Amino acid sequence: MADEVGIAVLGASGRMGRMLTEAVLEDPGARLTGATVRPGHPWVGCDLGLARGGPALGLTVTDDPIEVFAVSQAALDFTAPEALTLHAELAAQARLTLVVGTTGLAPEYTARLAAAARHAVVVRAGNMSVGLNLLTVMARWMASVLGPEYDVEIVEMHHRMKVDAPSGAALMLGEAVAEARGVALDAVAVRGRDGMTGPRETGAIGFASLRGGDVVGEHQVIFAGAGERLTLGHVATDRMLFARGAVRAALWGAGREPGSYDMIDVLGLRDAGATR
Repeated sequence: MADEVGIAVLGASGRMGRMLTEAVLEDPGARLTGATVRPGHPWVGCDLGLARGGPALGLTVTDDPIEVFAVSQAALDFTAPEALTLHAELAAQARLTLVVGTTGLAPEYTARLAAAARHAVVVRAGNMSVGLNLLTVMARWMASVLGPEYDVEIVEMHHRMKVDAPSGAALMLGEAVAEARGVALDAVAVRGRDGMTGPRETGAIGFASLRGGDVVGEHQVIFAGAGERLTLGHVATDRMLFARGAVRAALWGAGREPGSYDMIDVLGLRDAGATR
């Protein structure tokens, strides 16, 4: 229908790509307009539905993102940083919405996303879960109330195949706490402890990353003060949370002015008192 947002899934054969495809198909406000895979992948030239082991969808999988960008209003990218570079350039040229769930990005990649955001709507978040983003808002508010005399530790656990640490969501939580304290996260983050580390420095934000099994995602933000400890937590049990959040972001981006956004913007919490 005319009011549906045309959304392409980049990296459609991967675990998240399959879920993103399902999330687009199930959303009444979205229309699946394209799907890409890496060059040489056996899905190239196949009907996407048949490649997924289901009924035909009448949509041919391609290894050329230019084809799908030309017919889409938004694209969902949970691929690799190297592929994201090309996708960001194409998004800028096509002036569409690019939703980025890829984590572990080096500064050079975030800089390219920022450049693309001059011409495209770029929504990037370390986690697309609505609940996790609400947790981020609460962590920022608590940090502003409690102050640096409360030690902050962020603990995250994911499945054994996850390749980056800390997780994007953990870093997002750390950024929220650091922002509330008026400091740069890189200046106060402690990402690992081993041996004789000495006493904890006041104002440090600690990270602990656990990996094992098939854990979808668990995050805790611990505020430890003298005589009390407060803990905020989020447990994800279904990766479709992230896929549905990404589709929500794509729909939100339709008609927006170019710029860099995150899920806090998508959820309408940017101007909430708890985010300042």
